[in-house]
Amino acid sequence: MFFNFNCSDHGCPKNDLLSGLTVALALVPEAVAFAFVAGVDPLVGLYAAFIVGLITAVIGGRPGMISGATGALAVVMVALVAEHGVQYLFATVVLMGLIQILIGLLRLGKFIRMVPHPVMLGFVNGLAIVIFLAQLQSFQVTDAMGESHWLQGEKLYIMLGLVVLTMAIINFLPKLTKAIPASLAAIITVTLLVIGLNLESRSVGDLASIAGGLPEFSIPSVPFTWETLRIILPYAIILAAIGLIESLLTLSLIDELTETRGRGNKECVAQGAANTVTGFFGGMGGCAMIGQSMININSGGRGRLSGISAALFLLAFILFASSLIEMIPLAALTGVMFMVVIGTFEWSSLHIIKKIPLSDAFVLVLVSAVTVATDLAVAVVVGVIVSALVFAWQHAKHINVKSYEGKLGGKVYELHGPLFFASVNNFQDLFDPKNDPDDVVVEFQHSRVMDHSAIEAIDTLAERYLNAGKRLHLRHLSVECQQLLRKAGNLVEVNVIEDPRYRVASDQLA
Repeated sequence: MFFNFNCSDHGCPKNDLLSGLTVALALVPEAVAFAFVAGVDPLVGLYAAFIVGLITAVIGGRPGMISGATGALAVVMVALVAEHGVQYLFATVVLMGLIQILIGLLRLGKFIRMVPHPVMLGFVNGLAIVIFLAQLQSFQVTDAMGESHWLQGEKLYIMLGLVVLTMAIINFLPKLTKAIPASLAAIITVTLLVIGLNLESRSVGDLASIAGGLPEFSIPSVPFTWETLRIILPYAIILAAIGLIESLLTLSLIDELTETRGRGNKECVAQGAANTVTGFFGGMGGCAMIGQSMININSGGRGRLSGISAALFLLAFILFASSLIEMIPLAALTGVMFMVVIGTFEWSSLHIIKKIPLSDAFVLVLVSAVTVATDLAVAVVVGVIVSALVFAWQHAKHINVKSYEGKLGGKVYELHGPLFFASVNNFQDLFDPKNDPDDVVVEFQHSRVMDHSAIEAIDTLAERYLNAGKRLHLRHLSVECQQLLRKAGNLVEVNVIEDPRYRVASDQLA
């Protein structure tokens, strides 16, 4: 792996290294928190953040994107760990990675293009809200009975003051100098302030100790039986889908921010390879992290070195500097993440929501709400399905005919608009076999037959005219349409020069 040590559009080594250090500091509490969510040891989350982050940074399809343990995956893992144990989780992560590699090799990453823009806006806004809500835990404390309570009095004021100070430094420092990432400067300043003034503020060490050794290779201790496969396969499929959806959407967002183009299929393979390796080294698996990716991009990290350095800094924290990292106040990291929320949320969507079609506005709000209520994968799938149904409904109304008398007599129906599953009922209502003359022509030159439902509709129309004793002619159908027609096949007027050529989505063979 060779790096260009001159600053360019693809990254600057100094910026990448400093940005990587900032990201690594922010990764620690996130990885620990997600490990707790999944019900595993904190080191399981930290090892995942290191291994997944390193491998995807080296071979991934989007330089500058940060990957690691995420909450979207953790909420799915918790049921598996609770019922079957952590070794089954490791086996699931290995299988999850293999599925993701297969998806990348089959070049299925391109289907992320099917996600409409309102769904993307909803995904970004929903994720910003999720990140914001997750930071509210920093304002809570757990008592001896294990119950959480909001901070009060002096502790609350100190926490709020440190968070505001962190945000102020991140906001105003770039106006003075860009020599050091503002987030890193804020973390260092607030940490020194807390230590110097001996302020009572919770730190990373209050969550858990992050000290540990190098991750060790180990084959998951599970029976290699069909029963094990039956247990882990459903989880692996769900985790693979969630991981790739979140990764590819984050990739698209960074593409937009940096005005560059990532490689989706390559990222799928990289994510899969990273998770497969992670499963063999005791990690909980992961995917792209929009919060840390935004920190990296906003701090000037553009090249692969930023992701690589973030992973290596994280490993160094685990091996050598755990005591120092555990001193960082949670308030500083909370302030950093609040700035990520502000930068992630598409504030422009609040202004355009009254100007865009009502259906798009509904999808935007729906995806945001579902992202907060469930998880990203469900939200995106729901958004795509609703958008597709809206699209189908709107285009179903576009089909119409213009009828006139033919040159040789009879009646000509000139069809306009797409013919597909949602418009076939309207298509049938456009014709009147009972009252039409004996000779009828249906002209498809200005229409397109989209799917097998349309083929069936044409066959049904032909049967109606044949039963009425009328002569029906079908003009300008594609060659494939002609081959798929059964009842109306001999009614087609073939014109090899003018007949269109396109494929029809059909479950029938010619």
